[in-house]
Amino acid sequence: MELRYSKADILSIYLNRAYLGAGSRGFEAASQRYFGISSTEVNPQQAAMLAGLLAAPSYYAPTRNLERAQERANVVLNLMEREGYLSGNAADRARAVPAILSDAATQDSGGYFADWIMQSGPDFLTTETTEDVIIRTTFDPDIQAAAEAAIHNVFTNDVSEGSQAQAAIIVMSADGAVRAMVGGRDLSGGGLFNRATQALRQPGSAFKPFVYATALELGWRFDDIILDAPLTINVPGSGSYSPENYTREFYGEVTLTEALQRSLNTAAVRLSEEVGRDLVRTVASEFGIESDLAAGPALALGASESTLIEMTGAYAGILNGGSAVRPYGLSELRLMGESEPMFVQETGIRERVISEFAAAQLTYMMSQVVIGGSGQRAALPDRPVAGKTGTTNSTRDAWFVGFTADYVAGVWMGYDDNRPLSGVTGGGLPAEIWRQAMEEIHADLPARPLPMIDPIAEARQPDRGTEFVDGIFRGPNTPRGTRVPIGNAQGQGNLGDAINNVLNSIFGPRP
Repeated sequence: MELRYSKADILSIYLNRAYLGAGSRGFEAASQRYFGISSTEVNPQQAAMLAGLLAAPSYYAPTRNLERAQERANVVLNLMEREGYLSGNAADRARAVPAILSDAATQDSGGYFADWIMQSGPDFLTTETTEDVIIRTTFDPDIQAAAEAAIHNVFTNDVSEGSQAQAAIIVMSADGAVRAMVGGRDLSGGGLFNRATQALRQPGSAFKPFVYATALELGWRFDDIILDAPLTINVPGSGSYSPENYTREFYGEVTLTEALQRSLNTAAVRLSEEVGRDLVRTVASEFGIESDLAAGPALALGASESTLIEMTGAYAGILNGGSAVRPYGLSELRLMGESEPMFVQETGIRERVISEFAAAQLTYMMSQVVIGGSGQRAALPDRPVAGKTGTTNSTRDAWFVGFTADYVAGVWMGYDDNRPLSGVTGGGLPAEIWRQAMEEIHADLPARPLPMIDPIAEARQPDRGTEFVDGIFRGPNTPRGTRVPIGNAQGQGNLGDAINNVLNSIFGPRP
């Protein structure tokens, strides 16, 4: 570098690119972020606070702990006085009136989102560029404020003081555009561990919709019968596996809707075994669950680990009618002074996974979870909600992931060290956080119906074709207990194509 650049040039590049907490890189960006002014206008105490960030940007970020940042700034001021960069009087004045955050910095946040953007964007246009880049994102500060407030309110009013439990929330549109992200209770975020995107946790029963999505795509119906009764499966190398329901009771013959509404474990495992757990894994993977998925029967009960952003994105695929999405936050990257962007993204929607009719049935089934099942605490007063709770063994993780017609949101709660939660299930505090956030987010939005079936119309009119009328999705009917042949279901998605390819490779093309 010294063959090409002077010492001053090297220092200038470093000062313009160094990470300084709360999603800011470079001293100009940090000065704007914390004080709302240019770095050319800072006073000695503000300059000292910025310089003090270099040792540990996330730890000393004033948005995280202002008093700690001020103490660190005093260390720098003392050194400046000792080395003759500040007179004694100037240093005394600076220490007497420590730097504080601007009003905007006090109210602003979104550091977790900013860090995620910088990590997910192309390095040559984010962290490694020496150019000035204008980044446009999907971030919505009002939605972010609602998400942060919901976590703060619940932990203030409903959680024991001093609790070390953590929570994370993501809100996105049906196409995967991330509108808000809270990666932990340190709401300022910025360089910290992001539990929304980095923490791999078991989703528990929040995984079950993908079991039912597989069955519905194969021709099962929302009102088909599944047996909820004792079940033992021999797992090679592991012995017998016998799932139990949360209530330790069995409910006999139930519809698929009732099984999901009650979150019956035995019924979910039995259904997964009947449709084929490999197909369940395929559906979950195509919906965006990229983490390694369990090979055994416990797959149906969410024994695999996933991230909150994966789960929320997968639910967005159900809302949008069965097409996978890739969650995204970058919408445009453009070099300063250039009129043409170097990168543009308008949607995260990818290939279809299940048919629209299968997705409409599943949405109806998930709406019943909120109306009369484990997710009742997430219900909104003025519009329909669909979702699913999840609570893992020993209550180490608690989830609620759900959606309205406008937004999808996922909430996770647990301890970083994997300790069990005390008295918390997915239908409790996570659902409460979800409700409070979504109630505020939807305050000024007109109520819209979910894209789901009308169960009464589906039961009474078996010959009608697929249509969407007055906010109700209506599709082709099959008699209860029958199955649509693979590849013959209307709107067949990639799953049907994949199965046909496998069958053709074994038996040859079929007429």
